[in-house]
Amino acid sequence: MSSYHTHITDVLIIGAGLAGERAAIEASSHGLNTIILSLVPPRRSHSTAAQGGMQASLGNSAMGKGDSSDIHFADTVKGSDWGCEQDVARLFCETVPIAVRQMAYWGVPWSRVVAGTKTLPDGRVIEDTKDKEGLITGRNFGGTAKWRTCYTADGTGHTMQYTIDSIVVKLGITVHDRMEAISLIHDGEKCLGVVARCLRTGKLNVYIAKATVIATGGYGRLYGASTNAVICEGTGMALAIDTGQVPLGNMEAVQFHPTGMVPVWILITEGARGDGGYLLDKNHHRFMPDYEPAKKDLASRDVVSRRMIQHMRKGLGVDSPYGPYLWLDIRHLGAKHINTNLREIANICRNFAGVDPIKELIPVRPTQHYSMGGVRTNIDGAAYGLKGLFAVGEASCWDLHGFNRLGGNSLAETVVMGMVVGKRIAEYALGATLEYSYALVEEKAKQQQERIDSLIACRHGREDVFKIRQEMEETLMDYVGIFRTGPALQTAVDRLQVLHERSKHIGLRTSGVGANPEITAALRLPGMIRLALTISYGALQRTESRGSHAREDFPKRDDANWLKRTLAYWPDGAVLPELKYEPVTITELPPGDRGYGESSASSKN
Repeated sequence: MSSYHTHITDVLIIGAGLAGERAAIEASSHGLNTIILSLVPPRRSHSTAAQGGMQASLGNSAMGKGDSSDIHFADTVKGSDWGCEQDVARLFCETVPIAVRQMAYWGVPWSRVVAGTKTLPDGRVIEDTKDKEGLITGRNFGGTAKWRTCYTADGTGHTMQYTIDSIVVKLGITVHDRMEAISLIHDGEKCLGVVARCLRTGKLNVYIAKATVIATGGYGRLYGASTNAVICEGTGMALAIDTGQVPLGNMEAVQFHPTGMVPVWILITEGARGDGGYLLDKNHHRFMPDYEPAKKDLASRDVVSRRMIQHMRKGLGVDSPYGPYLWLDIRHLGAKHINTNLREIANICRNFAGVDPIKELIPVRPTQHYSMGGVRTNIDGAAYGLKGLFAVGEASCWDLHGFNRLGGNSLAETVVMGMVVGKRIAEYALGATLEYSYALVEEKAKQQQERIDSLIACRHGREDVFKIRQEMEETLMDYVGIFRTGPALQTAVDRLQVLHERSKHIGLRTSGVGANPEITAALRLPGMIRLALTISYGALQRTESRGSHAREDFPKRDDANWLKRTLAYWPDGAVLPELKYEPVTITELPPGDRGYGESSASSKN
């Protein structure tokens, strides 16, 4: 008799953040039975932590006048450093104004245009006209030609997630929270569902579905310092690459956000700089105009992060036990603005750093923030390599962001991709039949149970999961950061290969029974190290600089040789990923200069 419980559904979605829940709404609205699995209750998903806003070319605000999907498209492609799929970027930019208005209809309380004149921190006077009053407004964000980032103060992810989850509840969509997918079930051609482990009881469950969707978010917690929630460990990406069939795209493209608050690394939204805040060095000098006279503190995130590191390397950072940092100054915005439009970060500063941003400077340093890479999909969100498998949101490489994501484009991507890909998932599931081998399901469940039993019994050794994990985090922080070199990346690869071998010999100190965090960590860690190796090895092989991937030994973007996407596979028994490449889709905007940052003219290395 089977020791697991079996659930059969049309659509299975792994992850209850914005992308997963929006895709579930779309599938359910087509009459499909849909189940969502989540590590946490949906309203505790990391989407809730998003602060600044989502980009949409509405053109309602004074500084957004004349905006269009064409301008948004150009900003996105330049932001990606010509690493994105331009047909995907075009689809996204055309769809996002519809999505933001739908979110308003569902209940998101978007900040609105207030008619009248106001003086910006730089002295410019702008006027919002009466005919636009009450429409959804937009704030300034890095790398954009127009103000188009729609927001609800600085709690945009919170309001969007709660709104979307209310629709999930209204539609009666089934959510199994505290449930973690630990293995995909597939026959080499088609994905049939997952083996999952209940985080409350430790018991295994099997989910069989016509369509399976990975919506598990990013891998930020592979790094020792990250703005990501503790649940963001790349679990969905690891599930995909462990099939040996499904590749991960552009995993070397890791975004560092310029303003993680020292020393807790909680995000301080780009909206703080968009609203007029700026960076200062230890001498209280505003340095970004020295490097970027046009975009100043609002160049794209990869550029601002590099400029901050360069400035600190000159000895102009503030020394601390946590390493050097810089200051973010929003004091001049005034108490009313801070307590209204930036109230969440004001509370974060007070509660986690003992800093009152109305009167004091905020300590910040670039911190790992976002994964441009993920499960490689086509424009329909279908994963390469296995039929019936899809991916949405940060877990995917759709590929909207290329080698650098613009702020506000990821929150927008979650609901746009959920909407667009959700329809494709529904079409697939409506045309599919649920056929599977009972023996195959039994085999996959048995493999996972044996894996758990081996860890509990310490059959393969007594390595400490938490020590290995700490070494992995330190390796990525020290050798695979904002600036990269061949020798450093090779060191990372060598160290991670040793850690990967050690991870095969983990044994538990605890019983491993029930809601046990050690067994949870032990099951995740080998896959996390494989992701870390995929990031490091892909970065080592890419001998150019593009977007967030900055090689000091190859400082130029090399379109002649590297206008292509990395596809990383992990064959069974491999010690390193197998890297393949595919060309980037250029449909409208040929490679050129971004208009900010170091000149990115192609080299012919």
